[in-house]
Amino acid sequence: MSDQASKAKAFRELHERPRPFLIPNPWDRGSAMILESMGFEALATTSLGLGNMLGQKGVTLQQVLDNTREIAEATRLPVNVDLENCFADAPREAANAIRLACEYGAVGGSIEDSTGDKSKPIYDFGLAVERVAAAVEVARSLPVRFMLTARAENFLHGRRDMDDTIKRLQAFEAAGADVLYSPGLHTLAEIRTVVSALKKPFNLVMGFADPSITLDQLGEAGVRRVSIGGGLNRVAMKAFMDAATEMRAGRFGFIRQMAPIADVWGAFTRL
Repeated sequence: MSDQASKAKAFRELHERPRPFLIPNPWDRGSAMILESMGFEALATTSLGLGNMLGQKGVTLQQVLDNTREIAEATRLPVNVDLENCFADAPREAANAIRLACEYGAVGGSIEDSTGDKSKPIYDFGLAVERVAAAVEVARSLPVRFMLTARAENFLHGRRDMDDTIKRLQAFEAAGADVLYSPGLHTLAEIRTVVSALKKPFNLVMGFADPSITLDQLGEAGVRRVSIGGGLNRVAMKAFMDAATEMRAGRFGFIRQMAPIADVWGAFTRL
């Protein structure tokens, strides 16, 4: 079994466990290796974190793919790639991003129903389902058991329509998506409502949810996978900006908060 195939097998098995697993989001090789050293079992890329690293508001498909390869080659863990809307509107063109993600080392990836157009942020229902179906077809044709995540983006774009969100997720599920995802859910009640309407595993991103919710509570609500989106990157950026602000003011107390270099380098030493 190839290394990528074994990662794909391990990733699928994580979704079959009764307790939800954590899938943090590194943005480069170093952050991926640190997370692996801390005992996490899988990783997911973050297009937001990548954009912040590159100093851009958005990213290109090629930048996402290159980042995916960098992270997948740096770690022994399964990697799921944030493909946004797959950087295309047409179903077959969008689905090609799934094939490319696998070629660059990922064993899972996502397709969104957001358009990137502020005047019409969500694809019409029929087109959204067609796009997922095309992505499923490609995912099933790949040499490894690639897990496709289908995302309903209503709540991130001012459309707090629970009925439409559930309708979309159920349609994506019926089209063959392996994992469902609706970023922007905030309360446990919202999470329970969505998860209870689905049969396939659900990914909850804690970057938008009530931070007081615990992993145990998410498990009781039926969540199977918990990510953080760009959260870790934004926390790192906040620490950097706070330290730079203090330095600019001529103070250096932030030095006390530095990670011991032995701990950092220890994460970069492969067993």
